[in-house]
Amino acid sequence: MLHEIIISKELALTTKQVSIAIALLDEGATIPFISRYRKELTGSLDEVQVTSIRDRIQQLRDLDKRKDAVLKSITDQGKFTSELEEQVRSAETMSALEDIYLPYKPKRKTRASTAREKGLQPLADFLLEQTSHEVDDQAKNFINVEKGVSSLEEALAGARDIIAETVAEDAEVRARTRREFLEKGIFVSRVIPGKEEAALKYKDYYEWSESLKEAPSHRVLAMRRGEKEEFLYLDIEVSEDCMLPLIDSLYIKENNEAAKQVRLAIIDGYKRLLKPSMETEIRVLTRQKADEDAIKVFADNVRQLLLAAPLGQRRLLAIDPGFRTGCKTVVLDAQGNLLENTAIFPHTGAGAAAEAEKTVKYLVSKYDVEAIAIGNGTAGRETEDFVRKLELKNVMLVMVNESGASIYSASETAREEFPDHDITVRGAVSIGRRLMDPLAELVKIDPKSIGVGQYQHDVDQHKLQSALDDTVMSCVNAVGVELNTASKQILSYISGLGPSLAQQIVNYRKENGPFSSRRELKKVPRLGDKAFEQAAGFLRIRNANHPLDASAVHPERYALVEQMAKDLGVEVSDLMKDEKVRKRINLKAYITDEVGLPTLNDILMELTKPGLDPREQFETFSFTDGVNRISDLRTGMKLPGIVTNITNFGAFVDIGVHQDGLVHLSQLSNRFVSDPHEIVKVQQHVMVTVTEVDEKRNRIGLSMKTTEEVVPRKKNENPRGNSGKIQEADMGAKLAALASKFK
Repeated sequence: MLHEIIISKELALTTKQVSIAIALLDEGATIPFISRYRKELTGSLDEVQVTSIRDRIQQLRDLDKRKDAVLKSITDQGKFTSELEEQVRSAETMSALEDIYLPYKPKRKTRASTAREKGLQPLADFLLEQTSHEVDDQAKNFINVEKGVSSLEEALAGARDIIAETVAEDAEVRARTRREFLEKGIFVSRVIPGKEEAALKYKDYYEWSESLKEAPSHRVLAMRRGEKEEFLYLDIEVSEDCMLPLIDSLYIKENNEAAKQVRLAIIDGYKRLLKPSMETEIRVLTRQKADEDAIKVFADNVRQLLLAAPLGQRRLLAIDPGFRTGCKTVVLDAQGNLLENTAIFPHTGAGAAAEAEKTVKYLVSKYDVEAIAIGNGTAGRETEDFVRKLELKNVMLVMVNESGASIYSASETAREEFPDHDITVRGAVSIGRRLMDPLAELVKIDPKSIGVGQYQHDVDQHKLQSALDDTVMSCVNAVGVELNTASKQILSYISGLGPSLAQQIVNYRKENGPFSSRRELKKVPRLGDKAFEQAAGFLRIRNANHPLDASAVHPERYALVEQMAKDLGVEVSDLMKDEKVRKRINLKAYITDEVGLPTLNDILMELTKPGLDPREQFETFSFTDGVNRISDLRTGMKLPGIVTNITNFGAFVDIGVHQDGLVHLSQLSNRFVSDPHEIVKVQQHVMVTVTEVDEKRNRIGLSMKTTEEVVPRKKNENPRGNSGKIQEADMGAKLAALASKFK
């Protein structure tokens, strides 16, 4: 129960809630299932809380495993004591545990171990006691040529080596030093001499210093990337005037010759052993913190992109634009199936443009096309202008973010779907499908390739993948999946399934036709009761035999809903159609030990709007006509845009010129903003004002402030102060330049 108590205090939950959540997770229940269908058991824990419990219990269990390994190592060395066991068992963090273990950790030969072999440990102990001024007299007793100690100084030097290592491995010293580093440490970045021109993208960090505890994650990751690419030197500095007195207070007891020797050992131990060790550890800690921040930003962006408003099932013409190579054009039916494909060349001359016009009009008429999707890459705006001038009646025209479409088109998934078509056709299909349903199409692409991250390729890839898997699973289960049309990729994210069972469902569907009920899932090979319990509520079947199969009501509660209908003398379908009938339901009459008001309210909501898609309604959007390139921009222009990416320092916005502009954190609102997600989300339509245009560096500064005039940022030839920090007034412009390099 100790772990449950720790977690309950940290997350401000009851021990019972934590214990039950852990038990469900250990039984194989997924986070979406627990938060949606086990509310009475957990006290209505949401997905964020269940995820926090899962991650924290894993950390604590990993700590326990490490404690067992440490105690085994100490026991094997014959150094086990009950006091040491108590210290190990009571360690609350991995750092504290490793500090305790460090003196016992097998290591290569050191200066201290060599000194011990020479028999100098008693002399080191004598010096540490600091009870005598007769240091030289005592040290003479340890001169032994046969053991390699030929002089008084060699004896004292060896003793100091032992003391230096003892100090550097002292758990309390390390804990205090670690706190001091974290509190007073400073990142210091310098350009490597001779690489100034090659490292221009790191110009802001040529001479940079910043408090370690205040440095935002994007700057930490930027400096680390510069160091990795061998453009920057990166150090962590703490004044010795802070550190040495702190250690002295623990080891210096007297003012005598022995204390002077200890003092010399402390200085040596700090510089040679403790400081480098702490720098390495602090680098890891700050990297972990920066990774966590960047991963959270990326996961939040992916969630918003996956849950972007779908156009829905419409007959589409999708165009993957291009200049010289033409525009690959495909027609999709309302279910996203490929009907026809061709290429048009609207940008290679009047004759080709006229032929392209005929082709588009013919396809729109032949297939009764309802919407046209155009990729926003190269030639995107020019192709949009071409199609818009055709004045097609009752046809919606939409620019679609095509990030990752090329990744999909070359993937095994795309080859399976379209084995007889090349990558250009597959890319155009992906553009059209992601307009219909972003979630269903984007799950086929590695989230890291979608283009909404912040240094996603620099962070811990295992942790990133875990966070993204959680995010995608959460999104897919929140929306629900149509069982009879879903791809194996999206089915694999359904609670309880995974890739293998998803493939089995697709195979069964091909062999036996569409599912007529959720219960039929149990006929799928290797899909057992546990998987059915986890998955069924998130799968939808339109026009099924049982009306609740199209809703999020779990099959385990069908009998309850049927009893409600029976008590009112109606059919279940009547409950779903007639609001007056639903109002007659007395929910309190159906409360049991297993079913409480949280579940009953969910059921009533589903009866009201069965299978309701939680995503927002699709809204049309158009860029400003005549603004197609960065050269068309002027300071002060007010333009519509679409948020494409959110970072800790601001939001990137597509304004239709093939280069996203940055709305720095300070320009997102008239009020102070600490988190851009408070103001904007990915795919949001916004109005921005152009504040800065740098054609040479292809950079655009934007503002979302609502004042009548947004004053352009002033350029400063020498924006750094004595401390080496960029002045706050110029931070936005500098980070804009930096960010565009690191997207």
